[in-house]
Amino acid sequence: MTTDRKFASLLSPLYPTLQGAAMRLTRDPAAAEDLVQDTMVRAWRFRETFIEGSNMKAWALTILRNTFITSYHRKARAVQGLAELAGTATQPAVVFELAQALGGAAVMGSILAAIADLPTEYRTAVTLADIEGLSYKEIADAMECPIGTVMSRIHRGRAALRKVLAGEAVELGLLAA
Repeated sequence: MTTDRKFASLLSPLYPTLQGAAMRLTRDPAAAEDLVQDTMVRAWRFRETFIEGSNMKAWALTILRNTFITSYHRKARAVQGLAELAGTATQPAVVFELAQALGGAAVMGSILAAIADLPTEYRTAVTLADIEGLSYKEIADAMECPIGTVMSRIHRGRAALRKVLAGEAVELGLLAA
């Protein structure tokens, strides 16, 4: 059990991480801000359940994900025919730098579009692994599924990205046909 002050000192530095994850899920700055605020409130309300010494980032991202899913299901029940939820994601910093150096905005746009087009489970797993830097176990905890499922989703998500982006790379001369 952590003190309130110590808990706050562990949670507050995660705000930018939560904001980025929320933007990737919602694709809307206002909705992302609301999601982060709801996450922070829930984290504070349930701070007694946080186990000191465990990974605060994974714990907070799990709350964010669950809050997002709960919100989505509420909206889906309220509005018939709501389109399947999609989110944006970005690639790790190294890929961004490489994309900017080699192809600029065209490559960046292709990467972002390819990630956004991934099925939700793959997009979430790839984002948590490659962008947030979580371990398979932390992702499994956050997504509430077995580690093997996480590994499979990351593999399939990355394979789908490679397939979609390979043609673009050939066109730009970054990859041999």
